[in-house]
Amino acid sequence: MPEAAIPLLHIDSLEVRFGAVRALKGVSMDVRQGEVVALVGANGAGKSTTLRTISGLSRPRSGSITFAGASIGGRPPPQIVRLGIAHSPEGRRLFGALTVAENLRLGACTRTDRAKIAADTERLFALFPILKQRWRQLAGTLSGGEQQQLALARALMAKPRLLLLDEPSLGVAPLLVRQIFDALGELKRQGVTMLLVEQNIKLALELADRAYVLRTGSVALSGSSAELRDSDRVAQAYLGAAE
Repeated sequence: MPEAAIPLLHIDSLEVRFGAVRALKGVSMDVRQGEVVALVGANGAGKSTTLRTISGLSRPRSGSITFAGASIGGRPPPQIVRLGIAHSPEGRRLFGALTVAENLRLGACTRTDRAKIAADTERLFALFPILKQRWRQLAGTLSGGEQQQLALARALMAKPRLLLLDEPSLGVAPLLVRQIFDALGELKRQGVTMLLVEQNIKLALELADRAYVLRTGSVALSGSSAELRDSDRVAQAYLGAAE
């Protein structure tokens, strides 16, 4: 795990409300350049809300979000994308009536460096070979696993400094889940910084350098993946009770 004096992403005392519901209750966390950080917890713990707030899709009530030294809390999503944060959302949110090629081009909509876009496309084909085969196919006709690979590739086409991943294994066949996490492992080796929300805690901790466990909108536990992998405290925080 890289050591850096200043985190690439710093979240301090973040609170988010939806009406009377406190979805996040003073969440604080860091992500350093080049590391993978997992955010795990039971359904409704606030994981997706955290990612949505970072990417500008939800607005914080209080607290701060700092990215590369700049305050981004409450900024609109297009500004946040241009600053270098890409979000691969839960449910993939592809444009089903557009082809694989068109979805990838949309991922690069903030870029003008055509030669580098073409080179990045080829690199993504090496990472996700099925996308080259499906280049002219409508995204809505792909399998769940193929759609997830396209969603990841589309986010990467923005050339992000930070990649937000929300449930990449959700609705994906086990064999393709392994392929997707192998690809994420390769991205990690390439130095891509990631904040990962994942229901499969085993896979998440295998990939991540560090992890935060959320419970009902608060950080219940944090530490290195090695420390947390076999800890009974993770199960207690995750499930809300000792087994």
